[in-house]
Amino acid sequence: MSSPGFLKAQWKNLLMLNYEVDPEILKPYLPAYTVLDLWQGKALVSMVGFLFKETSVLGIKWPGHINFEEVNLRFYVKHFDGQEWKRGAVFISEIVPKSLIALIANNLYNEHYRALPMRHSIMRCCKNHTDFLYEWKLKGKWNKLGGIVNDSFKPIQPGSPEEFIFEHYWGYNTLGDKLTMEYQVEHISWQVAEVKDSIFEADIVELYGKEFAPYLSVKPYSAFFADGSDISVRIANKLRAAPTPPK
Repeated sequence: MSSPGFLKAQWKNLLMLNYEVDPEILKPYLPAYTVLDLWQGKALVSMVGFLFKETSVLGIKWPGHINFEEVNLRFYVKHFDGQEWKRGAVFISEIVPKSLIALIANNLYNEHYRALPMRHSIMRCCKNHTDFLYEWKLKGKWNKLGGIVNDSFKPIQPGSPEEFIFEHYWGYNTLGDKLTMEYQVEHISWQVAEVKDSIFEADIVELYGKEFAPYLSVKPYSAFFADGSDISVRIANKLRAAPTPPK
């Protein structure tokens, strides 16, 4: 039975820059009862920029916390629940512009939010393309994540790299050596568009640690964009054990 709803919102204009990393650097972040979910044998992390819109928590829209930006770094895992593999994401770091959002998410979902000044822009840049840019201010300098996106959208194809990146409907967080938080994220399958060019300029060491710097300082392995939709995040459950998956 599904857990009750916790958060409802729209996630819009999702830009994903995906980087191949050494799986060893992800092991300290791997929650109990999950394993890395690999794409064609590769461990990927994603720098993600998107917009929260019409946000409500437990049915309440808090003034000043309804529409805002988020930028996060995440990687991909799966958990066997005794019947099926659930594909999910683990967040290494999340940035939002409001301290109250960070406080709630960190305390209730054991997330890794920090509040920084943020802004975004959406501009027509050339024929049939739009420039999306997410920025956040750290140590007096604006960091940026952006991409030039084709205006033509199409459904996600089964078995595609876009499906691997976008279609993870569970979140997992570490609560202890033998305790993991699991929560469900519900939304329709999104429409995706080609990213013609991208930019990521940030203080990687300060934000994510020196172990990520060699991997996030190069051209991304892939870059995708999705239009987004209404989403619902359900109240989290705690995993204290996991069945042995079939061989």
